[in-house]
Amino acid sequence: MIVATATCTLTPASPATAPAPTTPQKLNGADVFVECLIRQGTDLIFAYPGGCSMPIHQALTYRAADIRTILPRHEQGGAFAAQGVSRTTDKVGVCMGTSGPGATNLVTAIADAKMDSIPLIAISAQVHTHLIGSDAFQETPMVEICRAITKHHYLITKTSDIPRVIKEAFHIARTGRPGPVLIDIPKDIQMNWIDGKRVDGSSWTDDGQPWVVDYDPAMNLPGYHPEVRRVHPNQIRAILKMIGESKKPLFYAGGGIIQSDASEEFQKFARKTGIPVATTLMGIGCFPADDDQSLHMLGMHGTAYSNFAIDDADLLIALGVRFDDRVTGKLSEFAKHGKVIHVDVDPSEIHKNRIAQIAVVANVKEVLQGLNAMIEDSDIPKIDAWWTKVNEWRDKYPLQVRDSGDFIIPQYAISELWRQTIDQDPFVNVGVGQHQMWAAQFYKFRNARRWLSSSGLGTMGFGLPAAMGVQAAHPGRLVIDIDGDGCMLMNVQELATLKCENLPVKILLLNNQHLGMVVQWEDRFHAKNRAHTYLGPVDHPEATGAGAGPHYEETYPNFVQVAKGFGLGAAQVRSKQEFPAALKAMLDYDGPYLLDVICPYQEQVLPMIPGGKTIKDIILDPLP
Repeated sequence: MIVATATCTLTPASPATAPAPTTPQKLNGADVFVECLIRQGTDLIFAYPGGCSMPIHQALTYRAADIRTILPRHEQGGAFAAQGVSRTTDKVGVCMGTSGPGATNLVTAIADAKMDSIPLIAISAQVHTHLIGSDAFQETPMVEICRAITKHHYLITKTSDIPRVIKEAFHIARTGRPGPVLIDIPKDIQMNWIDGKRVDGSSWTDDGQPWVVDYDPAMNLPGYHPEVRRVHPNQIRAILKMIGESKKPLFYAGGGIIQSDASEEFQKFARKTGIPVATTLMGIGCFPADDDQSLHMLGMHGTAYSNFAIDDADLLIALGVRFDDRVTGKLSEFAKHGKVIHVDVDPSEIHKNRIAQIAVVANVKEVLQGLNAMIEDSDIPKIDAWWTKVNEWRDKYPLQVRDSGDFIIPQYAISELWRQTIDQDPFVNVGVGQHQMWAAQFYKFRNARRWLSSSGLGTMGFGLPAAMGVQAAHPGRLVIDIDGDGCMLMNVQELATLKCENLPVKILLLNNQHLGMVVQWEDRFHAKNRAHTYLGPVDHPEATGAGAGPHYEETYPNFVQVAKGFGLGAAQVRSKQEFPAALKAMLDYDGPYLLDVICPYQEQVLPMIPGGKTIKDIILDPLP
């Protein structure tokens, strides 16, 4: 048991202009809370202060040498930044907002983490315990609000529960299928002294005696038993037998491979078998996209050849996936000619959307280790004829960057970005929409945890704050945000965080003045009727689709002025001929930088399998 003394001198490591305390300060619940975060490995927290979270913020100033507090300019930005930490490191990202609107501003990012199985600790301050349920100022029932979008949730009602709750929260967030955990902590719980007294001198402990702080208490999780099933050798043998007998096998590789840090094992097994590899949006990076064995992304905007291959395969080896509707389209027609091997850590995903002939509930990394250990030459399928057919599709339906004259189309911009940066192994973040899909198609990642995308919830505004978190977690590394003008406006305030926290994120803004993906659907399925998808002034002809569609002399807003107003470097480029140099100037800039790239809005993300449709309905050709 670790005992904390009742008093200690706390010296802040904050900037020199901050006043230093002149008297010893007793430890309170907030001090214990921060110590517990540090003991869980937290060295970075994104937190926006308010009345009910002030005690924790005060405690953070005294431990600044151990934990860096970054002030986002919106709580949602802070929560996505915390995801940036979780998605690219082995740490659990941590964010915090105050009670009421500060807490509810975390909700979208919490739901996003739940959908993508991202470990996250979201801390919401709460009103005093005696005020809960009274509709007090800035009171919101965060546990009730977040019940369906968290893996677990806590309302701390006793200061002595802080160490246990934090230990349990981190354990739950990172074990089994990862996910977000909410900790709601009232202000008085933060303020209680460990000597057993409240601020007003009354006792909060049961016996009025000092609290002996145990920073490593026993957990009390009787209902939580994360799956720790071990894959049986017979299951490994069955998988290898089915693979060896297949004539047209295909790997369907998902985010579970990345979450379990199994990319190395997967690449070893894939190369040993020689089987084609198709990845989900979440699985990008688990296998090098510039490897000839890669068929790149599958699904709605996946490559034509990966989708044709899935439709024709006689065996689908699904690793760490959930058969999402954006992959399957019409479920009853998805890969209906083939058998399925499905490996996932979450038993609820097995047989949920697709019946598997072999289903294994286990950590995909352990399964791949077993496969690599037991595979023999006789288990390797004979698939030369299958590769011939796959390569015919690849030759017939390649991803291409069309000739656009001197216009900069997004496919070209991303391809050039890849050419100039891939050898630096950068982290690439995206928003949601057309630019997200083009980045998935044309930026050929070689390593895992370099691609960050809001894939399940599809949250516009994800890219910039996620990049902010990645840069904070990886100082000195190249961090890029590929974004659209619609997404940029969702969290544009985080430009201030980049500047003020010295985070040199590079922003490639593909600006087409429209909500591009919605426009694409309008053009394809709604007779080109513009329904509030133009992002400029309402009296502009483009607002109703009546414009001529060229590059306009003025764009709205002026992102260069906006970025420079926040103190960033910025420039606009409209000419394809000038783009490589403009891109290099951004990459060479010492600090955060926004490059406003003006693109035609008529460009569409292809291929496209419309929602709920099948490979027979794939759209390959642009509109005339």
